[in-house]
Formats: sequence, C-alpha cells, structure tokens
Amino acid sequence: MIKRILALGGISIGLGLMVCSAPQTAVAQQRQQGQQRQQRQQPAGSKAGWKQPMTPWGEPDLQGMWPLSHLISTPFQRPERFGDRRLMTDEEFAAAQKNAEARNTRFESGAIPQADSGQATRLTSLMIDPPDGRFPALTPKGKELLDKMRGSYKPGQTVFDSPEDFDSWDRCITRGLPVSMLPRNYNNGIRIMQSPGYVVIVLEMAHEVRIIPTNGRPALDPSIKQWLGESRGRWEGNTLIVETTNFNGKPAMTNAGVPGSPPLNPSTENMRFIERFTRTDDETIEYKMTVENPEVLTRSWSAAYPMKLDNKYEMFEYACHEGNTAIRGYIETSRYERAHKANQAPR
Repeated sequence: MIKRILALGGISIGLGLMVCSAPQTAVAQQRQQGQQRQQRQQPAGSKAGWKQPMTPWGEPDLQGMWPLSHLISTPFQRPERFGDRRLMTDEEFAAAQKNAEARNTRFESGAIPQADSGQATRLTSLMIDPPDGRFPALTPKGKELLDKMRGSYKPGQTVFDSPEDFDSWDRCITRGLPVSMLPRNYNNGIRIMQSPGYVVIVLEMAHEVRIIPTNGRPALDPSIKQWLGESRGRWEGNTLIVETTNFNGKPAMTNAGVPGSPPLNPSTENMRFIERFTRTDDETIEYKMTVENPEVLTRSWSAAYPMKLDNKYEMFEYACHEGNTAIRGYIETSRYERAHKANQAPR
C-alpha cells in the first residue's frame, strides 16, 4: 500500500510539473519561432534598414492604436473616371486635398462636430480587386436576399414599424464583418493587442472585441454561427493571416455607412473573410482583406489600405444603445407620414 501511495504521489507530482511547465514550454517554442522569423527577409515595401519589432515571446509586434480616420476621404468603391488606376496623379491628388479640407470645414463647423476630420490619400479607392475597383455584381440569390433586407440604408424603404425593420447596425448590435474593418465618418478607432498565442482587435464602433487565436486552435464546428464569425490566425513570416468563417449571415456585407460603398449588400453564413496584416515600418501596417461569398457574389473582392499608428488617439465608450433615438424617430415619423398621407396636398 505504501509503495502504491508513493507511486501515485510521484505520478501526481510529475503531472503537476508537466502542467506548470506547459505554458513556459509554449512560450519558449513561440520565442524560438519568433527568432527564426527575425532571420527571414523583411516584408516587401519596408524601409531599408528597418527592423521588424518583436514581442517578448518572439512574434511580430503589431500592437498599438491604428485608427482609420485618415481614410475617411478615400472612397471604398472607385469612381469610374479612374478606370483601373490605383493611384491619383499629382493634379488629382491636389484636387482631393482641397475636397478633404472643404469636407473637414463643413463637418467641424457648429457647436458639435458632425464627423471626424479626414485627410486625402493618393488611393483612388480602398477596393483593389476587381481591377476597376467596382463592387462585383450580385448573383440571382444575392439579388433575392437584397430585396428582403431591411434598414435605414435600404434605398426606397419608407415603412418602419418595428425593430425588425432595421439592420443590425441601426440597432446597435454590430457592424459585422468586413464592415468593422472599413472606415466610417467617425469612431474609427482600432486597437491591436497581443499575448502569447492570441491577437486581440478592439473596435471603437460598435464597442466590440475580436479575439483571434494564433496557436493552432481548431476551427469551430460549422453549426456554430456568430455575428462576427469565428477567426483563426497564423503567422507567415512577419505577416499575420486571419481567416474568419462561421458567420450568421445577418449583418450587411457593406453599406452606405462606409464612404463610397454601395447602399447595401447582403451576406450569408458561408462567407469567408481573409485578412493580412504586414508591418512595413514603425508607423505603418499594410492591410488587405478578401471576401468570398459565391452564393451572393459573382466573384470575390479585395480591399487594401495602410493602417497608420496613432497612440495619441483616444477611444471612448461607444454608448450606442443608450443614445439610439434614431429607431424611435424613424418609426414615429414613418407612422405619422402614412397616417397623414391622404391629407397631404399634391405638389
């Protein structure tokens, strides 16, 4: 009996040591992998002599505040006059700068600013594929889903009777993806944090956090659906690649809340969202997104832009529900207009 107790005690101690040492072993392995990454070639487009900063556990360091305010004046979809050109000429850029200054003056006037300030960029659009920078055509299924969509961004919709007549963003539930990684007229804060085996992306609008495992965790069962889907990340050299699936298909893929976007586009549960984060200098991450959803799109599309570090940007609570008077305002106005339509004199 004593021998058995001693034997069991030895096993328990051994298991305890294994459990305690497991996190340290994982961190050591990540540090070794990080050292190997450091020895690889720096990302394309990085400044000569620039060295990729690394976390203490050896992963490329992407941490910081990366607001998208500088992209407010860059349209999501490319104006047709630019054709397949990705960048503006000097003359076009000078005109874009004047337009951005005029916009800033207009929105910043008054007691309360109506939007954040934005600067012009040389980009003709955020969308880079298709080559013309225009949103792909919808499939017959996509057009069918678009007809069924409801919300304040739906062109021609005048009947609002209940919360179900609004989309998830109207109702302060979520912007969804990929919209949450695209600029808006305000509240563009994005903060990236890291710990061993995880990357965390904090979104100012609408008060959400994306927790992305990078430790090889298996994907969720396809039957589990979520508003922002479920993300899994991996490192390829100094580039973080994130693939997101398991969407619930309820939020819009894009909407007019993104400057230059089509008014509204549907998505489905089978959408696949791929992102690439590559730091090219101390103040820049080159970001690219690709969206695949063949049920509703005739082809995939991609957007790309530089994220700029601004650790002075302050992110405040986005109290969307508490200040959401728009839902009630839409419903009251819609009911009033319909009730008094017969009394309205023709113009």
